[in-house]
Amino acid sequence: MKLYSNLSKISFLKKSYTNKFFFVAFLGIHIPLIGLIITLIFNKNAFSTQAILLFTLGFTLLATAVTLYVIKKIIVPINLASLSLAQYRKYRTVPNLPLRFKDEAGKLLYNVQKTISDNETYLNQKQDLVSLLTHDIKNFVSQPKGLALLLLDENDITEIRDIAKLIVASSDNQLEFLESFIHLLREEEALSAVEVESNTVNFTEIILDIERQLAVKLQEKNIILQKNIIQTNVKLFADEVLLSSVVFNLLHNAVKFSQPNSAISVDVGLNKEHLEIKIRDQGIGFTDKQKGQLFSKFSKISRKGTSREDSVGIGLYLCLQIVTKFSGYLYANSDGANKGAVFTVGFRIDK
Repeated sequence: MKLYSNLSKISFLKKSYTNKFFFVAFLGIHIPLIGLIITLIFNKNAFSTQAILLFTLGFTLLATAVTLYVIKKIIVPINLASLSLAQYRKYRTVPNLPLRFKDEAGKLLYNVQKTISDNETYLNQKQDLVSLLTHDIKNFVSQPKGLALLLLDENDITEIRDIAKLIVASSDNQLEFLESFIHLLREEEALSAVEVESNTVNFTEIILDIERQLAVKLQEKNIILQKNIIQTNVKLFADEVLLSSVVFNLLHNAVKFSQPNSAISVDVGLNKEHLEIKIRDQGIGFTDKQKGQLFSKFSKISRKGTSREDSVGIGLYLCLQIVTKFSGYLYANSDGANKGAVFTVGFRIDK
């Protein structure tokens, strides 16, 4: 930054990054001519044509090297801005960029610093909101439930007990919604910080681990999980933890909405430049009208599972956000209500 800073002290270069380049280029172009003139003036010996050509070539090479070196120094603020953005995206490190420069590069540094600082303020405020929801609002929602439970313990009047039960159920629904909202905020923040990098993923281990996590639910409904894993170790542009959460969520939904004594199949294979996972169930399915709302945030079509399992409608939304982050795809198909569903997710392969 020292050379760039020194050039910025020159009045006609202070406010123009372009002029700095023109100035350096002008000097670089004229170094061979200046060097040749000085050599001819101060050296009294006669020079042959060949010597003059060699001198010119030498000064031209020197001028080229000096010009490239100076240009490399001038673009330091651009590199600094790029590095600061990369560091913030990867490690959430807030930079302390110089803001005194008035040219285009200086404005870039200012805008990068201001944007990162404003975003950090927003994220901190968002985190404060999460904390507020976690502590205070949950307490407010819990108070009516506590009073309703007290009524149930101390009152035998049927009408009052029915109303108290409605209050308890309503409070539970509100608490569940708040928990989902808090979870959504945290997941979106975590997702924004993830760097898109290539990782080797073992799908056999992932599917088996998810099967272990869902073992109780599978057993309760007597559902068979059929696995057809053609590709196991694959190098993908995806985070393994987030990828696993997508597959878990899709399989969890398949179990939730499947009829007892049915089967769910998982197929893992290649589809051109993507690793593709297909999850088929024999559950409640969905209509064409419902399909358009499946991946919406807090989807209005969130339904109870076949064993009355709760659903708040953010799982598929988060899955889509994760898949989109890694340039993949996620879509769903069904022949209609009670005709099962097929969810297909693909992640980009690193060749």
